[in-house]
Amino acid sequence: MKPSPVRPRVLVVDDEDAIRRSLTMMFEFEGFDCETASSGPEAVQVIDRAEIDLVVLDVKMAGLDGLDTLRLLRERAKDIPVIMLSGHGTVKTAVEATRLGAFDFLEKPPETEKLLVAARNALEKRRLVIENRRLRLETSGPIDLVGSSAAIQQVFARIRRTAPTNATVLIRGESGVGKELVAREVHRLSARADESYVSVNCAAIPEELIESELFGHEKGSFTGATERQVGKFEMAHKGTIFLDEIGDMSSRAQAKVLRVLQEGEVERIGSQKTIKVDVRVIAATNKNLEQAIAEGTFREDLFFRLSVIDIEVPPLRNRLEDIPAIASHFVALAASQHGVAVKRISADFAAALRARDWRGNVRELRNVIDRLMILVDDDTLRADHLDGVPQPRPLSGVSASPLAPGGPPDTGSIPMPQGSLREFKEGSERAFIVSKLRENAWNISATAQAIDTPRSNLYKKLEQYGISEEQDGLTPKAPGA
Repeated sequence: MKPSPVRPRVLVVDDEDAIRRSLTMMFEFEGFDCETASSGPEAVQVIDRAEIDLVVLDVKMAGLDGLDTLRLLRERAKDIPVIMLSGHGTVKTAVEATRLGAFDFLEKPPETEKLLVAARNALEKRRLVIENRRLRLETSGPIDLVGSSAAIQQVFARIRRTAPTNATVLIRGESGVGKELVAREVHRLSARADESYVSVNCAAIPEELIESELFGHEKGSFTGATERQVGKFEMAHKGTIFLDEIGDMSSRAQAKVLRVLQEGEVERIGSQKTIKVDVRVIAATNKNLEQAIAEGTFREDLFFRLSVIDIEVPPLRNRLEDIPAIASHFVALAASQHGVAVKRISADFAAALRARDWRGNVRELRNVIDRLMILVDDDTLRADHLDGVPQPRPLSGVSASPLAPGGPPDTGSIPMPQGSLREFKEGSERAFIVSKLRENAWNISATAQAIDTPRSNLYKKLEQYGISEEQDGLTPKAPGA
């Protein structure tokens, strides 16, 4: 049985019993848990004893009013978002509430839909703040980009030089080299480190939803838009947004991202209102954007806006001397995460690691170390422990149809992994996906449709198996070409 999802807990603070009961019924009907308080001091007591995710606070109350209560709440629980309600709202009061840290200010009685949208947006903002704090704690020490080679030291130097500025950054490199780690480190060392860090994988979001995800939408703006949604750019206001796999973004979305970079404003789908945002943009890609520009699939003006600073993350094969240090780092991480003892790395194991073909780069190395840390009983990792670890092999020479219809795989042309059934199945699945991508000229949408799977699932498979056009290309020519 699946555990029940955790319900957000709202504290409703109002000196009118009817208002408290009305708001409580509304929130509980929408899946929230509720606490109530009839005064500012009582609200402080609730905050001290209960886990509260959101406060809805009346401005006009007897005794300690809403603004003074807000001051106390901010001192005791800075992270809890507060929505202010006022039946006699003035611009001056709204400005003061915002200055004190209120998330939103609504007239009383509030429209149900407006209050619910404000509540959900406030909770999402809080989630991002908490996640951002967790990321800062994780990266307060050395980042996972470990090494002393000249190649990686150039990356470190560029990060240190770039981070304190507000310049847009374009991070390039093969799949698995650690592009997002670079983005997080740029954010961590920037003046925006205490603000939100929002990561978006542009390749994993269906083309028809990417604009809504990035820029938000209004209720009823398209089929399925049952309520207003705040976009990722708004969520990242004052902070950093990381656009991973920017080369997979649609032309329409590219134009809107360009507008954000040029004008500092976004427009939700279905709205004529522009919203000012202050966001630092960091983008990443494993594609050749210059080639994409020549092919007309990527905007040249957006490319120039994004690549104010370029950071090229080297593949593992260009810094083999770093592999022992990286492996030691992952051994320590695996011991901590999986609750196993730290293992020593023998000289022959380090030499064997350097001799392997790391097509999946650092990501593949980490997976190998995790596997060995869990499966190997010895307290020292040796070269022979790698014998049972399958290694991706080049698929050059694979026919366009590696799986013969109605028959077993042609193992004469497809290098199948030896060993377990799981390894065989994964090898077969990888070969099948590569063949279908080639048949469809590496068109993701067409391939996903051909194999009857969502695009997002296909992208996950590409990442899982380290599949890319650069290394698995060999697109067959059309008949008669």
